[in-house]
Amino acid sequence: MKRLTYQGIIKLKTQGFCDIHDITKSVQRVVEDSCIKMGIVCVMSPGATAGITTCEYESGLISDIKDFFEKFIPQEAKYQHNVRWGDGNGFSHVRASLLGPSMSLPISKGVLVLGTWQQIIYIDFDNRSRNRELFVQIVGE
Repeated sequence: MKRLTYQGIIKLKTQGFCDIHDITKSVQRVVEDSCIKMGIVCVMSPGATAGITTCEYESGLISDIKDFFEKFIPQEAKYQHNVRWGDGNGFSHVRASLLGPSMSLPISKGVLVLGTWQQIIYIDFDNRSRNRELFVQIVGE
């Protein structure tokens, strides 16, 4: 088979402060639009104050994730980034750097390969609302 590439964009309006979005259906829609049946999809968030991972997207775990980040990387701690730039979002940069800006997943038979209770989530850690664009790139056949 011939190798194909495809790129899509997912647009989000986020609120910041650990705003968590389930982007699984949006990523799957891009996979379907690509017509690629076997391959790899990479979802990437440009910028330094947000991250992407997987989890079971349910209210208890979403609350636990928010509590985790606040406990271990609190908003009100002293961050050298804030001292230098005065923008108050040092915590969002640290959180995002630990989570990472992208992830890659396999595609099989035109469908994302995920566990039964596994969804792709996007977390905006910044200290303000944003209009975000996520890049979705697919390579396969």
